[in-house]
Amino acid sequence: MKISRKSVFALLAVLSLAVTSCLTVEKKEYTFEMTGENSGTLTIRYINILSVMDDTTDVSAADFQELLDKYINGDQLSQDYPGATNLRKRLYEDDGRLCAEVILDFPDLAAARLYQYDKKSPVMLCISAAYDSETYVSSNGSYGNDFMPVVFWPSGSKKLELSTSVTAVDETTIPLVEAYRNWKKQQ
Repeated sequence: MKISRKSVFALLAVLSLAVTSCLTVEKKEYTFEMTGENSGTLTIRYINILSVMDDTTDVSAADFQELLDKYINGDQLSQDYPGATNLRKRLYEDDGRLCAEVILDFPDLAAARLYQYDKKSPVMLCISAAYDSETYVSSNGSYGNDFMPVVFWPSGSKKLELSTSVTAVDETTIPLVEAYRNWKKQQ
């Protein structure tokens, strides 16, 4: 089967858009509420969902579609947290920014990416193991340092809170709130 040169260029253009899309977020807030000895509920708030331009190309429409297809309607979060159950997610606008909230139950610490060596040890979360390039901002625990990017919470803590930054808003970022508003009108 012979493929025309025009078809190849069209396919490459579509693939380059798919590969170069860059969906990101300004910051994230995590709240782990322990409901059992090693189980609980994790709430993640994604604040100011953004698209990063590919060179000078606006890929925000493709990024918003990726947000809907992979995260809201798809199973990407189930893949990111494979041991979690009862996954709930929503998109919403807050203070002129597109945000998302994910709530999931975890049957053990590992399902929420937490670790505890033994019952007397602190509960720990490694920031550098996150899928996004996250930077520590604050928590109600103790932060190691940039060489030991781990947050420690005392054993027996019932509510663990953490805020991280992901992407600085600048001239290369495009907020996805307008795409969300247009999408909402169509629902």
